[in-house]
Amino acid sequence: MRIPQPTISDSTKPAVLGAAPEGASDPASAARAVREMFTSIAPRYDLLNHVLSFNVDRWWWWKTARSFSSILKRPDARVVDLCCGTGDMAFALHRRAGNSGARILGVDFSHAMLQRANYKSQGTSLQLVEADALCLPFPNQQFDLITAAFGFRNLANYDAGLCEILRLLRPNGECGILDFGEPRGMIGKIYRIYFKRVLPAIGALISGVRGPYAYLPASVERFPSPEEMLSRMRQAGFREASWTPYTFGIAGLYRGKK
Repeated sequence: MRIPQPTISDSTKPAVLGAAPEGASDPASAARAVREMFTSIAPRYDLLNHVLSFNVDRWWWWKTARSFSSILKRPDARVVDLCCGTGDMAFALHRRAGNSGARILGVDFSHAMLQRANYKSQGTSLQLVEADALCLPFPNQQFDLITAAFGFRNLANYDAGLCEILRLLRPNGECGILDFGEPRGMIGKIYRIYFKRVLPAIGALISGVRGPYAYLPASVERFPSPEEMLSRMRQAGFREASWTPYTFGIAGLYRGKK
């Protein structure tokens, strides 16, 4: 049986500014709502990620980190993982870097999520910073690589997020945005049933909180299509913008170079 492959040219999604949780009326209230949601699910966040993705999320982080091996193996590399949550993407980068000497920072604006990341990072050289991805406390051109795994979609302004990433990258620096997508064909139909009905129910049952897991499928549906996302990256100033689908397009990696 031929498995339908995702494309980047068949979406009719309208252009959007950024995340819009239920009840949010502007970017500031959207950001507050996102922070509150992640604070509420922080204690069970890791467990739910692994359960709801059938542990495929570990492979997505590993594959993304491997994509940037050439940077991570440089002893002078400076790397930041935005919207790092409890740190899994940052840890994947750290493991890929090995003993190269690359400096890796994890950044998130949820204190509760960073507390979990800090606990998990004990005994490593990983550094954590509490900050908003749209207003980062770093000078221009500080990093060789900036990643964001399943967090960029939650920014209140996608274009502002891309501009902030570009500001912080050194010349020829790279960005990697790993996030959910919407697969097509029969795979997509099965996935949507799971994502919109089964996943929210399981998430609410295990976490004890309904809102965040009802928001998740809505946020993915709202997120720009790969075609639009690549256009936004180019308009922001990125070169060599590309999208690589993972697991039939359930997730995918956006890459760009300054």
